[in-house]
Amino acid sequence: MRIVFDRSACVGHNRCYLLAPALFDVDDEGYAVPLLDGDVPPDLEAAARLAADNCPEFAITIEE
Repeated sequence: MRIVFDRSACVGHNRCYLLAPALFDVDDEGYAVPLLDGDVPPDLEAAARLAADNCPEFAITIEE
């Protein structure tokens, strides 16, 4: 599984950071920043799905 993040769609709600802080951070302007560049470890897959499911702008998608 991989996280696909569309920075242009992010408006800074930061739900991803609140729900999955091991996978996302926030930059100085308040926008999400993915912390992984590659496969999501199995123990974080549920958090990745939760972050994607709760992004109101659909800026996060999951590739299996």
